[in-house]
Amino acid sequence: MKSEPKKYSFAQLVRDGQTMWDGVRNFEARNNMRAMKEGDLVLFYHSNEGKSVAGVARVKREAYPDPTADAEEDWSVVDIEPVAPLRVQVTLDTIRGDESLTEMPLLTRSRLSVVPVLKEHFDRVLKLGKTKIA
Repeated sequence: MKSEPKKYSFAQLVRDGQTMWDGVRNFEARNNMRAMKEGDLVLFYHSNEGKSVAGVARVKREAYPDPTADAEEDWSVVDIEPVAPLRVQVTLDTIRGDESLTEMPLLTRSRLSVVPVLKEHFDRVLKLGKTKIA
């Protein structure tokens, strides 16, 4: 999941304890959120400024209607909570330069704010970030 750190950062998620991930207005990104299950882990990526994976969050509540959308629109939200910050943020340049991550949707579907992540990619990003999740 991507967010501009000035709009909503991983540090803010930690301070808040949880948040509703709203405002997604792309059908593919919406469908990716609808596929999330309670307990799924999420890489929290700072876009535009920072351009790095900053932390790991967890889906606390599965997709439900986005209360910020107009009544006739079909958008969804999920609730997430922080798990842990990465000990070392993993930059976009690092991800691009890692041969095992060349097919990561963060790179191949870069315009989407919510993309799926394969377990092997997730684990590699955690390793690059010197972070272990229990």
